[in-house]
Amino acid sequence: MKFAPILALALLAAGGAGYYAYAQTRQPALHTERSPNALERLRNWVMDRNGTERAFDNQYWDHHETGIYVEARTGEALFASTNKFDSGSGWPSFTTPIDPDNIILREDNALGMRRIEVRSRRGNAHLGHVFDDGPRNSGGQRFCINSCAIRFIPRARMEAEGYGRYLSIVDGTAQTASR
Repeated sequence: MKFAPILALALLAAGGAGYYAYAQTRQPALHTERSPNALERLRNWVMDRNGTERAFDNQYWDHHETGIYVEARTGEALFASTNKFDSGSGWPSFTTPIDPDNIILREDNALGMRRIEVRSRRGNAHLGHVFDDGPRNSGGQRFCINSCAIRFIPRARMEAEGYGRYLSIVDGTAQTASR
């Protein structure tokens, strides 16, 4: 009997957190200005503690510029704009990584769900999760990534920032990174 209130609170917290973190309804974006310190705290929570930023209130969920997305800290090339799509989830979603060797996939059973976590190889940072509900004509996967864990490099800056080898992917003349 002593544990009933604790168990009820734990179930309520876990259920509420799941609803908050995985809301699938499109709401007006808040896009509140965040201080660099707030962004860094969010980035640390997501990348180091496997957190999840708010849906529809992040930098890249509705971003459509041509270029690549790299790991925010290490600069590892992760995803190309040509593989980005609107999944309706409120987070940036991609069909495939730019170079599969730059990510690690591992089973994640947190919050009572079986998911596959996406981590950066070199930085070993949590990026998001991959699901099997992506576009069928592109392999069926949806890499659901936290915006604060990535940084966007516009096509015009790719060569100057050392990502010239990925231009053919961004331009649509190649599917994956050449070795």
